[in-house]
Formats: sequence, C-alpha cells, structure tokens
Amino acid sequence: MSARLAVEFATWFVLVYFALLNLGYLALSLLALASLRRDFHRRAVDELPQAFTGLEPAISLLVPAYNEEATIAASLRSMLQLAYPEFEIVVINDGSRDGTLQVLREQFDLVPFPEAVNPRLPTRPVRGIWRSRLHPNLRVVDKENGGKADSLNAGINVARHPLFCGVDADSLLARDSLRRVVRPFLRDPRMVASGGTVRVANGCKVQAGELTRVGLPRNPWALFQVVEYLRAFLFGRLGWSEIGGMLIISGAFGVFRTDVVVEAGGYRPKTIGEDMELVVRLHRVLREQGVDYRIEFVPDPVCWTEVPEDRQTLANQRIRWQRGLSESLSAHWQLMFSRRGGTPGWVAFPFMLAFEWLGPLVELAGYVFMAVAFAAGLVSWQAFAVFLFLAIGLGILLSASGLLLEEIAFHVYPRRRHLLVLAAVVVLENFGYRQINSWWRLVGLYRWAAQRESQWGAMKRKGLGDS
Repeated sequence: MSARLAVEFATWFVLVYFALLNLGYLALSLLALASLRRDFHRRAVDELPQAFTGLEPAISLLVPAYNEEATIAASLRSMLQLAYPEFEIVVINDGSRDGTLQVLREQFDLVPFPEAVNPRLPTRPVRGIWRSRLHPNLRVVDKENGGKADSLNAGINVARHPLFCGVDADSLLARDSLRRVVRPFLRDPRMVASGGTVRVANGCKVQAGELTRVGLPRNPWALFQVVEYLRAFLFGRLGWSEIGGMLIISGAFGVFRTDVVVEAGGYRPKTIGEDMELVVRLHRVLREQGVDYRIEFVPDPVCWTEVPEDRQTLANQRIRWQRGLSESLSAHWQLMFSRRGGTPGWVAFPFMLAFEWLGPLVELAGYVFMAVAFAAGLVSWQAFAVFLFLAIGLGILLSASGLLLEEIAFHVYPRRRHLLVLAAVVVLENFGYRQINSWWRLVGLYRWAAQRESQWGAMKRKGLGDS
C-alpha cells in the first residue's frame, strides 16, 4: 500500500508541476499578446520616418570582447551606422589571446590615447586606451583578462554618457535599435533599464556590417534556437515586463542608467550570469530603498546575434546560462517574499526558482518516472496520456504562440517557406531538443552546486562578416 501511495503521489506531483509550468507560460503569452495589441497603433506610427526631438539622452555602447577577431569588425561597423543623435562606442579587449586587438587596430586605425580613467568600479588593470582616427566616437580599452563582468565595469569607468548599453561583440544592431530601446527613458523618468529583442543571425545576409536579408539557418541546432529565441523574448520577457516582474535583460542588448548601476556596485566579477544578476540586484536594492522605478522590455529594437551551430558549443552555453541563473537567484534570496518585494519578489522570483532553476531536475525526473512507471504498469494509460499532453502538447502550443506573436506583430521572416519551416520546428523541438536542453541545464545546476570556477568559455564562430 505504501508503495502504491508513493507512486500515486509522484504521479500527481509530476502532472500538477507540468500543468503549473505550462499554465504559467501560457499566462505570460496572454500578457504579451495584450501588450502587443495595446501598442499596435504606436508601432505603426514608428514605422514612419522619424525626426529626433533633441531630448534623447547620450548613450555609451560598451562592447566586451574576448577572442572575437572573427566578428568584432562587422559588429562595430553595424554599431557605427546606428541612427542616433549622440553615442560613443567603447570596446573592452579583455586580454584576448587571438588577434582581436590587431584586427581593431588595422580596421579602425587606432592610435594610443592617453586618458585618465575614473575608477568608479574596481577592475583588473588597464594596459592602455586607443582611439580611432576614422571614427572619433570609437575607443578601445585594452585590459588584463578578468571576465565579462569585469570588462563591463571597465567600460563603465570610461563611459561619458548618462546611459550605457551593453552589447555582445558577436552581435549586429538594427539601425533604429537605439532610438527604440531608449524610448522608455523618454516616456518615464522612473526608468532605470530597458532591453530589446535578440534574434538569430545565422542564415541571414550581412554586408558592410549591416543585415540586408533575413533568412533561416540550414544548421538544425541553429534552427531550433530561432524558435527558442522567439518564445523566450516575445512572450517570456514581454509578459514579465507587462507586470513589472522582468528579472533579466539580455547581455547582448540592454540599456541602463549609468549612475544607478554604479551606485548598486556595477557588475559582479567572477559571475557567469552577470546580466541577470545585475537586474535582480537592482530590483532588490531599489525596493529595499523604497525607490519608485521601472525596468522594461521593448520588443521592437532588434539585436542579431550568431548562435552556436555545434552540439558541444551549444551545450557549454546552456550549462553556463543555468549556472548564471543559479548564481543570480542564490545571491538575492532576500528579494523573495520580502516586505517590499512586489511583483519581482512575490511572483517572478518564486516562478524562476520553481520552474527555471529547479525545472530541469523535476522535468527530467518526471519524464523518467512516467516512462518507467507506465512500462511497469504502475501508471494508467489515461494518466500517461495526460502527461504527454502537458509535457509535449502544451509545449508545442507555447512555441506556436511565440511564432504567432512574431507573425502578427513583426513579420520579420517574409517568405511563406520560412513560416512553414518554423512551424515544423515548433513541433520537432519538443521531441528531443527540449529534453536535451533540460539535461544541459541539469549539468549546469550540478556544476553550480559543485562551485566550479567561473570563466568566459569559448564559442566556435563562423563570423558575421559579408556573406
């Protein structure tokens, strides 16, 4: 009897967990749809030619670079073409071991530039600062290796403007990205951070640092990530932003108030998930201080990034992401259910804890338990069918909703063939890819618990140059 009760309890636990998981994401999808519908007319107006008001705050683009010789030149050319009144680009060469600095010197005619650095945040020693003779708003900070967080702090120390935007060195920004992502700061003086959408650049055509044609990658690993990014950004982050509970702004493209970040202590060194950790810390610190603030996601600004195309590199990336999530949540337990926690502390943090942090452990254990119990005759076929519907059927529905939001609101992929391919991927990713992802995340959870040393990690790149 006790064994039967244990099996029954485990069955109900798995079913309820998967139901709550997917219902939570479905609620985020509905919130995202409501947000997109409300802003539909504004986005239509934004497509018309825009004139700058003169009120746009100046922005410092911070570009940490570690072994980025394949992509750095194309990325910087993309940034130099941005349509924005006043901005500077600060590249931080974090002790690269390849030809990153040499590529920068040759492509942008860099010369040494003696400049006093304001040590607002502690960093590894700076070896020198370079300035481009071709582009007066481009500087390069050459420093000893200290990791991405340390590089961003070094960039903040030399940044001259009230806002800074962290951009990955393997990314391309749409020409109007800055104008769109800064809009929340013009609308609401309480704004301290905003983030934009990141899309997969693999398979797209890039010329002279500008993305000229949208396409889909042929590589299956990259193709799965196209749907994954749509789901994560278009209803994940947009849904959380709608209720003021967004806990992460992608390190590939996010804008922050410089003074607020400096006051909060900057990015935390020796942290893999420095982007999420900073946002969670801002929520905790500002709420403890009783500050009225806003952190928002803006779906219109687009940052295109190269994603991994081989299994091992993708695995390493997802393991690092899960470790970063673990670091961010464990460092700020005080936010959860705190007296002033609000939506971030009472809704977003517990959701991330239960379904993102512990998710891979419970999900994989659920798959194994239900499969073994059904094969052994311990679970009825009705219960097993319900499990498959919750784990697979609703997973397909959620991915399809992300694709639907993309098609209704943005229609980035213009060809019918693109939609047919993506629709097929929406189904196929639920039969293997998501389960493999859960395994990688479980490995990341284990490595975090083992407290292994944090590091940048290498990624194989083909580059986003002319193609």
